[in-house]
Amino acid sequence: MNAVVETGGKQYTVKVGDKLDVELLHAQPGEMVEIDRVLMVKGDDEIVFGNPTVPGARVMAQVLEHFKGKKIIVFKFKAKTRYRRKNGHRQNYTRLAIRQIVGPEAVE
Repeated sequence: MNAVVETGGKQYTVKVGDKLDVELLHAQPGEMVEIDRVLMVKGDDEIVFGNPTVPGARVMAQVLEHFKGKKIIVFKFKAKTRYRRKNGHRQNYTRLAIRQIVGPEAVE
């Protein structure tokens, strides 16, 4: 069973056993989180699309760890005006392991 979920303003295609890096979730490592913004569920022979979400569908995931992504450099420059700004940013992420996909009864 596959699903398309939305978290942190981004959409991800997941299946049981996948490891997924999403924007920081406020949950401790080892804790189970429930993602209820499921946009699509694909079973063995049927696909259910949400409008915008599939009612009754959810994805259960376990928090593996929190980490920071690689540093990106933001550099602003305007010619002939002596304007330069350099800034760095590291995004916080949460690594999830997908444990279970619960779909509507029509798909299971």
